Amino acid sequence: MTYNDEYFMKIAIEQASKARAEGNEPFGAILVKGDEIVKIAENKVHTHSDPTYHAEIGLIRDFCSENQLFDLQEYTLYTSCEPCVMCSGAMVWSNLGKLVYSVEHDQLAEIAGDNIMISCEEVFGKSPMQPTVAGPVLNEEGLKVFDGYTFGE
Repeated sequence: MTYNDEYFMKIAIEQASKARAEGNEPFGAILVKGDEIVKIAENKVHTHSDPTYHAEIGLIRDFCSENQLFDLQEYTLYTSCEPCVMCSGAMVWSNLGKLVYSVEHDQLAEIAGDNIMISCEEVFGKSPMQPTVAGPVLNEEGLKVFDGYTFGE
């Protein structure tokens, strides 16, 4: 069976809801090769007391370590929100093939307030390795995860 971006994005958004329910920031991500989900992750900054444990970074770190590889050219990463500068950098260094996101960084800036708000496209544009980028996908569903949410709650 062939799946589409909406199918995989629903799973990433579910992970964001799960992260929020567990007391973390509401972000989720999945890694796909072909039509197979190879890794699912959620934000764990609070449960791991690690400000770098964003869903995307945790997913890339764990998957690459578990599989002893550095090159994700054949993979697509679906994330509930356009990635931050740190996560975008990890995507560059892992040579990610494609990124698909739901909530745009400008939308997150309105929700989160003051933060480092540089689009992933800006980071990728100044990088030697540039994943293909698609988004927003299922934007309304992605935004619902933030309903009533206050960062640092």
